[in-house]
Amino acid sequence: QVQLVEFGGDSVQAGGSLRLSCAVSEYTDTRTLAWFRQAPKKAREGIAAIHTRDSTTYYADSVQGRFTVSLDNVNKTVYLQMSSLKPEDTAMYYCAAARNVITRDYILIQTWYNYWGHGTQVTVSS
Repeated sequence: QVQLVEFGGDSVQAGGSLRLSCAVSEYTDTRTLAWFRQAPKKAREGIAAIHTRDSTTYYADSVQGRFTVSLDNVNKTVYLQMSSLKPEDTAMYYCAAARNVITRDYILIQTWYNYWGHGTQVTVSS
C-alpha cells in the first residue's frame, strides 16, 4: 500500500509562486506520479505527471510553461513548482501514484491511478 501526503498549499497573490510537495511512502511500487486538482463544483483535472524511472514529464495545456513537476528519488518526494499563478488555479491539489507506466494518452486521467493523497489547498487571489 502506497501512502501519499501533500504539503505546501497556501494562499498567494496572482502572479506569485508556490511549491507543493508530496511524500511517497513506497517508491518501488510506483511507476507514474501525478498531480491533479479540483476546484469547487468542477471535475478533478490532471495537470502534471512524471514517470519515476526516467523522469519524463507531461503537462495539461492549462499549466504548460507555468508549472514544473520533478522528483527527488532520495527523499521519495514529488514536487510541483507553480509560478505565474492565476485565480483560476485555485483548487484542492492532489498527488496520485500508479503501479504501472501510464502512457501519454492516459497519463492525466484519474482512472489509471491506484493511490491518492488527501490534498492540499491552493488559493490564488487577484
